[in-house]
This record gives sequence, C-alpha cells and structure tokens, in this order.
Amino acid sequence: MLQITDLQVEEKMWPLLRQAFRPMFLLGATFSALAMMLWLWVLSGSIQLPVFGDVMFWHSHEMIFGFVAAIIVGFLLTAVQNWTGLRATHGKALGILTLVWLLGRLGLLFGAFLPPIVPIVIDLAFLPLAAVLLAMPLISVKQQRNLFFVPVLLLLALCNALMYYGHMTGRFDLQQVGSQNAVILITLLMAIVGGRVLPMFTANGTMTEKVQPIVWLDRLSLGSLWLIFALQITQISSLLSGTVMAALYAVAAVLLAIRCARWKIWITWRVPLLWSFHLAYWFLPVGLGLFALHHATGEVSVSTAIHALTVGAMGNMILSMLARVSLGHSGRPLQPKKIMSVAFLLVFVAALLRVFAAWLWPQDTYHWYLYAGGAWVLAYLIYVVVYLPILTLPRADGRPG
Repeated sequence: MLQITDLQVEEKMWPLLRQAFRPMFLLGATFSALAMMLWLWVLSGSIQLPVFGDVMFWHSHEMIFGFVAAIIVGFLLTAVQNWTGLRATHGKALGILTLVWLLGRLGLLFGAFLPPIVPIVIDLAFLPLAAVLLAMPLISVKQQRNLFFVPVLLLLALCNALMYYGHMTGRFDLQQVGSQNAVILITLLMAIVGGRVLPMFTANGTMTEKVQPIVWLDRLSLGSLWLIFALQITQISSLLSGTVMAALYAVAAVLLAIRCARWKIWITWRVPLLWSFHLAYWFLPVGLGLFALHHATGEVSVSTAIHALTVGAMGNMILSMLARVSLGHSGRPLQPKKIMSVAFLLVFVAALLRVFAAWLWPQDTYHWYLYAGGAWVLAYLIYVVVYLPILTLPRADGRPG
C-alpha cells in the first residue's frame, strides 16, 4: 500500500506517465491510424515519403515494430504490476521509454534526411530497454511463470535487427525472415495470452462456467507455433519441402481452431468486448491455414496469409484489448461506449477486404486496399477520440496508476 508521500508524488505526476498502457496505447493507436493513412496516400500516388529505405520497408516495418510492438510493451509493462505486486515502470523511466519509441518513429519516417545508423540504433534500443524494465520486477520477486516474455521481446528485437540487416545488405530474403518471423512470434504471443485470458473473460462476461484447459491441446498448439518459428528463424525451413511446411502450418491451424471453438464464441454476441476478442483469435487458425495453402499449392500469396494474421488477428485483438485494458486499469467499469462496437466491426471488415476480397477478386486489389485501409484508420481514430480523456486523466477510483 502506498504511503502518504508516495501518493503525493503520484498526484504531481503527469497522468499519461503513471502506467505504461497510457502513452503506449494512445501513441500506438494514433500512430497506426496515421501510418495507414500515409500508406494509402502513397498507394494513390498523392504523396512521396522521405522514409528510411523505401516505402515498402517502412510500411511492413512500422506496422509491426512501430505499432504492434508499442502495444505489446504497453500491455506487458502494465500487466507486470498485477503479476508481481510491485509498481511497474512509470514516471521518468516510462517517459524515456516512450521518447525512444517516438524518436524511432520519427527517425524511420524522415530517414532519408539522416545517416542510416541513427534511426537504426534508436529503434533497435526500444525492445531491449522494454525487456530490461519488464525483467526487473519479475526477477525481484523470483516469478518464473511470466519471465519467458522477456526473451520473447528480445527475439522480437532480433527479428527487427534482421530486417535492418537484410535491407542494408540488399538481402531481401533476410529482410523477409525478420518481418515474417516477427509476425509468427507475435502470433504465438497472442495464442498464449488469449489462451490465458479469453476463457476467463468469457466466463465472467457471460456469467457461464469457465471452460477448463486441456493441457495436451495447449502444449501441442503452442508447441507447433514454437516449432514453426524455430524452423524459420534458423532457416531450416528452406531445407524442408513445401509439403512438410504445409503440414506443420495445417496442424497448428487445426489445433488452434479446436482450442478456440471450445471457448464458445456463440455465447458472446451481446458483449462487444468478448465477440471482438473471439473474432480476433479465430483469425489465428485462418492465417495459419492460408500459410498451409501457400506452401501446399502456391495459390495463396505470403502477403495474403501475413495480412490475415496482422490485420485480422493483431488488428482485432489489439483494438479489443486496448478498449478493455484502458477501462480496467483506469478504474472504470468494463462497459465501452457503443461506438466502440462500430470500431470493432470496422477492423473486422478491413481484414475481410484485405485478405479475402483481395484474394478472390484480384482485379480490384487496389480498391480493396483503399477500403480496408480506410476502415482501419476510422476504427483506430474512434478509439483515440473516445479514450483520450481516459488515458490522460487520473484513475476514476483515485488509486495510483
């Protein structure tokens, strides 16, 4: 329990820096809308951006290591306070971490004006710094269960470094290794976190009995993702046939689908914070299944499979978690404004258009990209507008954080 002096310090602190979810969620969501808007203008030929490298590198890099990485860090550095009972990163330390992230985004956006080493070094510092801040309270209380998130952040940093190395050396294959394995690693992270919280959220939100985990199913589903990641990051996958890789992706997809089906999406339709989360999780087996089709037949592009995981799973799950965590950790009831249901549906529509419409009707691909991107921008702007006062004002219940 905080002492009087601690409470006085808390009251003097800018609310935005009292917990990591505040700046990371607000800036991350704002950046995702801005970055997508700029990308759409580039596609339409309306503007040219002075970005680091080229616009394709910038788009793929920033949506993963700019947007998604910010949300992951904000979530983990907030959750660790509940896990350990210790005050998580806040104040000056959080301000420095946020500044590093922000300078990384500016460095990549205006990279044409800078020596390449400048944006690279700044951006690469973000995830290792976050890993250290996450590890400190976990090690302090000797909590082993959640310590694995630290190497996950470091593996993400490795993928980021591979993207840069591939780009700087002209090795597009290594650049792809970095970006695609970051997506698989984040997919694994979503599968882990979703498996922990979704059954509990569903039970609490629908007043039904919690679905108990099946240990072997959880281990096989998560283990299959770890195996895919290990084979790809080490490039052993290049030595395997397409049939073998297709089988691995198909097994992972089926196992995750069975896992998700047990959580009964059909009982959640009256609770937006639940059905949006369930829809997001269902895109995990969909994306993995599309990867299986890519390796088996070649009729599905890697881009289509990747966007099922990024737009479909990450886009939907992140927005759902932003809406939920922002309320819960600001001392407010878990009852989002009705317009957030519109935002959830917009991201879902964006995924359908970017993945399936662009795949099935490729002659209109450009228009599907524009419609999907527009839906994404509007969805995340809704979140920013609705949650701006929540993220920038003190907790409603007067507690610290």
